[in-house]
Amino acid sequence: MSDASTTEQDDAVQAPVPLTEPAGGVPPVIDTPEALAEAIDAFAAGTGPVAADAERASGFRYGQATYLAQFKREGAGIALVDTAALPDLSALQEAVGDAEFVFHAASQDLPGMRELGLLPAKVFDTELAARLLGWPKVGLAAVVERVLGLALAKEHSSQDWSTRPLPHDWLVYAALDVEVLVEVRDHLWAELESAGKLEWALEEFEAVRLAGPPEPRVDPWRRTSGTHQIRDPRGLAIVRELWLSRDREAQRRDMSPGRVLRDAAIVAAAQARPSTYDELVAIPEWRSRGTKRAAARWWPTIEKALALPDKELPNRRGPKGDGPPPPRAWKDKRPEAAARLAASKEAIQGLVEDHGMPAENLMQPDAVRRACWEHQGGGEPEIRELLASRGARRWQMDLVAPVLAKAFVEAAEAPPADAATAS
Repeated sequence: MSDASTTEQDDAVQAPVPLTEPAGGVPPVIDTPEALAEAIDAFAAGTGPVAADAERASGFRYGQATYLAQFKREGAGIALVDTAALPDLSALQEAVGDAEFVFHAASQDLPGMRELGLLPAKVFDTELAARLLGWPKVGLAAVVERVLGLALAKEHSSQDWSTRPLPHDWLVYAALDVEVLVEVRDHLWAELESAGKLEWALEEFEAVRLAGPPEPRVDPWRRTSGTHQIRDPRGLAIVRELWLSRDREAQRRDMSPGRVLRDAAIVAAAQARPSTYDELVAIPEWRSRGTKRAAARWWPTIEKALALPDKELPNRRGPKGDGPPPPRAWKDKRPEAAARLAASKEAIQGLVEDHGMPAENLMQPDAVRRACWEHQGGGEPEIRELLASRGARRWQMDLVAPVLAKAFVEAAEAPPADAATAS
């Protein structure tokens, strides 16, 4: 047999097997209290962890509400719950008690689950586990293929899950998201244990479980795509006023803000600073049928921004945060901190190579930067305290604090860059 044909046979053997439908079929969507009560009884009688997932409509609706929740438990099968019709699943939480919930990317689904009354006592996150193991691909399809040799289609991940009735192929996709999740969890548990990372993972899972809602962003309008192109305060005022007006309208209509008015149109208006309505609708980004038809609604907002007194215009650089300045400014403002930051990058990279995981999972970059900036020479205990103040877990501090302490000492003892260059 030729080498070529042998390779073809090997590829055929290694090709993932398509996972096209749950073993027990796709159950009907639960959208009545009676059907939910029946499912809750089944889950109460089931055993083991509960696989869980959620589908949103963030590209179509305002906010991050869950429109379909999927669950699976040994002995209970799969439940697909229409959470628009049944927004209270606290009875399911009571039924499964302290059972572990298995998610892929738990931080995305847990906020919506909490809104539904689900507060898991324990969490296992298969995506986070794969990151800690240093796997190059951590999406659900990639992890399922690596662990089980199954091909999981992901073509419906960005659909409008507020659609009713939900198409059958969407429901197949949703059910498959939890079909093998517990099997993946069991494999990853063993991998973490073998790698000596299980305790680290359990700390991470608990931190994700207990994480509260994110702090509200200061000036969220500054995240409008393309705003970095706007240099003058008057243009920024147009961005701000249009963003705020759009957000109110999007919330009123329960529609994704980008579907109410595109970011590109906002930024184009800010760049052009039209002085008349006719100048506004002459801007290329405002000529599309939908945008031009709605231009009359947005023009008064632009007029308001153009008429603001100078003292009410937004600052070009944005509000000053409580953190350190951008690292590029450190060399001039605090050269000793810049030296610590450079040394810390090398030290962290060494740990990344030793433990085979992304640097951001080893330690949050913001925590390292703040430790470099705020360090007062107190050694490892002070560094641990600085890292802890930014939410670092115990295992992270155990690994990172000693190497940062050593790196900071070496940075302090090193000759200034100019002197080293001169020598």
